[in-house]
Amino acid sequence: MRILFVGDIVGRGGRRVLSKRLNALKAQHRIDFTIVNVENSAGGFGLTPRIGRQILELGVDVMTSGNHIWDQRDLLSYLDEEPRLLRPANYPQELAGHGVVTVQSECGQDVCVVNLQGRVFMANIDCPFKKAGQILDTVTPETKIIVCDFHAEATSEKVAMGWFLDGRVSAVLGTHTHIPTGDARILPNGTAYMTDVGMSGSYDSVIGMNKEVALHRLVTGLPARLEVAKHDPRLSAVVLDIETSTGKAKSIEWLGLLPMPATD
Repeated sequence: MRILFVGDIVGRGGRRVLSKRLNALKAQHRIDFTIVNVENSAGGFGLTPRIGRQILELGVDVMTSGNHIWDQRDLLSYLDEEPRLLRPANYPQELAGHGVVTVQSECGQDVCVVNLQGRVFMANIDCPFKKAGQILDTVTPETKIIVCDFHAEATSEKVAMGWFLDGRVSAVLGTHTHIPTGDARILPNGTAYMTDVGMSGSYDSVIGMNKEVALHRLVTGLPARLEVAKHDPRLSAVVLDIETSTGKAKSIEWLGLLPMPATD
């Protein structure tokens, strides 16, 4: 089975490059299942129900997220209504939404997607390592393919999660920092790993935001409202090849920073 995982969609530029690139990528790489992190899709901060529906209509199977999923108030009811939209599972259980879902792929294979959030330099929520173990205890033995989006700040915490889940899931893929890392690999027990897949949005920016505004904040220390950058949108994603009988990864390929199609 071949799975496409797309890194954090940032604003309109990220949505546009996803819509322009997705069908061709799925055909080129014979993709059976698509996962997209959407937590920055609405103006760089969160997701709206309308945008969520638009992304699913592109042919996305599961949407993952992170700490910004709570930024748009009108999303809370959609989190409960749409099982294919995940929020990190280690937020308090009583909050809207859920952090794990199993969806059948186009080839008839069940894929379990788990969304977790780190705690280093982030909110002090439940332990992602303990939550991961609890979730895996509930997954049926028949479900071999499990992909974890670990939305975390510290590279050390992400690497630790990779080792913690090696051999227990098909892939651990990092999101949140928006900068792709050069460490895509298969861990010894068959888990595909990459510390951060990178963002899908403007690379003429500071992690997707207008660079002049970001520089003003950093140089002066004064507050300024961040704005999503608009130029040079690129898509960052990985393709996983998973053995269906065992759930072990056979390969992981980072596709690079794919620009808008030349004809656009």
